[in-house]
Formats: sequence, structure tokens, C-alpha cells
Amino acid sequence: YVDSRLEKDFVNRQIEGLSIKVADVNAPTSSLSGGNQQKLVVGNWLNTEPRILLMDEPSRGIDVNAKAEFYKQMTALTKAGNCIIMVSSDMPEILGMCDRVYVMNEGEIVGELEGTDITQENIMRAIMHKEAI
Repeated sequence: YVDSRLEKDFVNRQIEGLSIKVADVNAPTSSLSGGNQQKLVVGNWLNTEPRILLMDEPSRGIDVNAKAEFYKQMTALTKAGNCIIMVSSDMPEILGMCDRVYVMNEGEIVGELEGTDITQENIMRAIMHKEAI
């Protein structure tokens, strides 16, 4: 049994809280843009109140504006005490979003970087030399 009032409240909280752009609340998910679909998926995860989120290529396929909004949401989650483990091949995303980076090459961790050591040069050095930094 689904309580339609609770369902409507949940949907409205997601739309407002995650800035999901919809023409009609009852429209199918497939009618949303890629970025709004991703926000909807994240909203469904957040409904379970997780402490740790694993995000694999979280911004792939979404436009620049949607990325900016998505990054704001990720930052808010970490500030609220949640942990995000992000797998990404997008260098600007890594440099802008991560406070710790594990660099992998051919299935092996070849570097660990934190804070100001997280630079494109250090990441590339770890990949090329397969040396822990």
C-alpha cells in the first residue's frame, strides 16, 4: 500500500531540495534531462539516510550547469557529516571535489594524495611512475 499523500510530499521535497527541474510532477522520469534524472536517483538514495555514498563517474553525461548544482549537493552532504567515495576519470572533478585521492593504474593503487598535494602533476606522476607519493 502506498500512501499517496506521503508519496507526493516526498516527491515535492526532492524537487525542491535537489533543485530538480520538472514540467509536471506526474511526468515520467524518462522525460527529465540527464542531470535531473541523476539528481532524482541521488534523492532516492538520500531517502535511506546513508552515511556513505559510492558515486561512480557522478557527473558523466550532464551539462555544466547541472554539474555545478550536483557538486553543491555533494558538498552539502559532506558538510552534513556524510562520506562520499567518488570514482572519477574527470581530472577537474577530482581536483575540485576531493580532499583525499587514491590514484589507480592497472588495478593497483599507485598513489595517495591529500590536501594541497592533490594536483594534476602529482596525479600524473603517480600514474606514470607507479610510485606511491
